[in-house]
Amino acid sequence: MKNTNSAKNIGIEAKNPEKSKNHDPKDPFFGSLKVRGRIFTGTVISDKMMKTATVEWPRRKYSKKYERFEVRRSRVKAHNPESINAKQGDIVRIVETRPLSKTKHFVIIEIVTKKSG
Repeated sequence: MKNTNSAKNIGIEAKNPEKSKNHDPKDPFFGSLKVRGRIFTGTVISDKMMKTATVEWPRRKYSKKYERFEVRRSRVKAHNPESINAKQGDIVRIVETRPLSKTKHFVIIEIVTKKSG
């Protein structure tokens, strides 16, 4: 029988979180969710939705007309498992997965830096 208290290997180097009290099938470490595809690092700008966080990161786009770069931002919704529980201001790593809802296609796998203060 499998040990349910230890986190499984998701195929990506990340700090394994501690076990959460409630069973979440959409948790990549303790549930049955598989991860694949792109990996991003961004800042949590909102964690008000249930088990969902909005993550944002800047990117640079070249403007041909002005021959300069402009800074734009990408925002995505990501599943925020109870075992990780990222808060607003935290810098997190997210990874692509199957569609979890109409707008969620990513899941948070680790908190890189906690918000100070």
